[in-house]
Amino acid sequence: QVQLVESGGGLVQPGGSLRLSCVASGSFTRILGMGWYRQAPGKQRELVATITNDRRINYAPFVKGRFIISGDNVKNTVDLQMNSLEPEDTAVYYCTAAADGGLRWGQGTQVTVSS
Repeated sequence: QVQLVESGGGLVQPGGSLRLSCVASGSFTRILGMGWYRQAPGKQRELVATITNDRRINYAPFVKGRFIISGDNVKNTVDLQMNSLEPEDTAVYYCTAAADGGLRWGQGTQVTVSS
């Protein structure tokens, strides 16, 4: 079973930056890709960005070039550099990993963008 642990959330002012990190551990055969989702209060969970083992990257339209996802296949980590943050980016951000036929989720880390 894959365990995912996120870090790097917090409070930031509009226009600021945060870097989220996630590391996968536990017993698994292979991770095919990792990514980030988010869920704002009162809204459905939505995809932010994903990266596969062969470096194919997908961003949600709302990212608009502000976020950068990166991953390390050896360390089983995925990072999300978030720049030019807006209040609308406030949400719980979840790390995901596609492994062993399923999509695994982390516990989430809170990101709050507010002045």
